[in-house]
Amino acid sequence: MLTAILAIVLFVILIFPHELGHFIVAKAVGVKVNEFAFGMGPAIWKKQKGETLYAIRIFPIGGYCAMEGENEESDNDPAFNNKPGWAKILVLVAGSAMNVLIAVVILSIMVGIVGSPTTTISKVQASSPAYTAGIQSGDEITAVNGTAVKSWNNLSTLIQNNKKAKEITVKRDGQTMTFTVTPEKTEGRYIIGITPTMKHNAFTAVKNGCISSWQMTKTMFVSLKQLFTGQVSTKNLQGPVGIVSMVHQSESYGLYYFFYLLAFISLNLAIINMLPLPALDGGRIVFVIIRAVTGKMITDEIEGRVHAIGLMLLLALMVYVTWNDIVRLFT
Repeated sequence: MLTAILAIVLFVILIFPHELGHFIVAKAVGVKVNEFAFGMGPAIWKKQKGETLYAIRIFPIGGYCAMEGENEESDNDPAFNNKPGWAKILVLVAGSAMNVLIAVVILSIMVGIVGSPTTTISKVQASSPAYTAGIQSGDEITAVNGTAVKSWNNLSTLIQNNKKAKEITVKRDGQTMTFTVTPEKTEGRYIIGITPTMKHNAFTAVKNGCISSWQMTKTMFVSLKQLFTGQVSTKNLQGPVGIVSMVHQSESYGLYYFFYLLAFISLNLAIINMLPLPALDGGRIVFVIIRAVTGKMITDEIEGRVHAIGLMLLLALMVYVTWNDIVRLFT
């Protein structure tokens, strides 16, 4: 039951804000939105307000923003197809931008709750290299082998670069002291047995949330490169069934892992959706640019057909990915 609830929460947070991004910007640039819905399937509530029908549908999984002239020709002035290129691009980018924002917000909140590690020591493990050398809790590490320490991640890198003895400089009660510490190898990495003091600061949380989002994004681009170059098999791709399986696994790790997974998938959705492929927002942006250059050589009908073909290919890929998900469940 918990898996089902968490899965619904995940899909709602992934898809609905994406469509909300399209909706907000579409309204801002004067595009007519025929319907904006929360959920999918038959409507359980509807309300017409101005030109837009607002609806809540029975299956609380995502939603959609149906714009006039989005997938067909329309003579209506406020239709999407009649708007200038810059307005179209803003509307198309808005969905992925909202997914990026969701990821940054989630990671920032997580960092804010957990705290950001400082270079001041909270705890020294008994019998550890740091303990044996004489380092104490409350010491602020300022340098390693003469190199200034700017952050906890920086400190970890300086310690883990090799197993040689390190000259660690600390501040204690206003005095500067230096200790010789030889890291020990544990679980494949070198440590000296210290735990940082955590700092809770809203500005630091947002900063680190942005940094974490960027690092996660770089990792995704590396994965995409490996996928397109054949270094990673398409069998490793996961669809809705695989995502639900990951949500189930997250139960044993707690909500922290679930929200990290949510941020990761939200960024992944933003990146994938911006790929220059038909039916995706990235592919639509490519057409906006091409049509701005070529004029009326490509009609709305031709573009619609290309996106329809792209959608069929994406659905075929989804079937393939879902089949792999199911096979993994029973192997």
